[in-house]
Amino acid sequence: MNPTQCAVEAITPLTPFVQRVLLRPEQPVTFLPGQYLQLCLTEQDKRPFSLACTPDSQLLELHIGGSKADEYSSQALNYLMQQQQAGQPVCIEGGLGQAFLRAERDNPIVLLAGGTGFSYIYSLAQALQQQGQNRPVFLYWGVREESSLYLQQQLASWASSQPGFRFIPVVQEPEASWQGRTGLVHQAVLDDFVSLDAYDIYIAGPFPMVGMARDAFLQQGAHREQMFADAFAYI
Repeated sequence: MNPTQCAVEAITPLTPFVQRVLLRPEQPVTFLPGQYLQLCLTEQDKRPFSLACTPDSQLLELHIGGSKADEYSSQALNYLMQQQQAGQPVCIEGGLGQAFLRAERDNPIVLLAGGTGFSYIYSLAQALQQQGQNRPVFLYWGVREESSLYLQQQLASWASSQPGFRFIPVVQEPEASWQGRTGLVHQAVLDDFVSLDAYDIYIAGPFPMVGMARDAFLQQGAHREQMFADAFAYI
């Protein structure tokens, strides 16, 4: 894998705990929707982050959580900030992962994201928009608090303007004003589909959530070869 140097173009907040990072590669990075890159802090320390953009984007977009509870991501974010302030490039390796969009298929699609796993799902959703796919797409995004739904308005706009696209946000710890779905996001999928037999399913989020969703969906008729998540290689 040949590394690519990138300028840190911008780091801007999406929420108090999630930053949008834009990288400008010195040369084009080839990847498929749903693939990820590795940020090379050192030759031995390479950290994977989903790409939140499509392959035709001039800038590479990442959504990185920077909470103190997530040292793995916050350390990477601090490194990016330091390089930006110093005017120094960062090194990445791109086009990684096997959970990319199977564009040649015509099955209806369930996109399932937990937390910042949304960046992976967002890349897939944008690609489906660009390709003009007419198969049904159901995007479920589970978060702990409503404030974490940082692209809720855009997704709701897509859903209102496109008959085949549905957006279902699920909040685990809602405030009294929340009018939407609550609880665990994978359970919302189980509640909505009597059988998942016909669906291609793409999943990203914390490993425990991905494993729980995989096992539950198999019991609800999903096929393992029609479920895609890079986390499957580790759980």
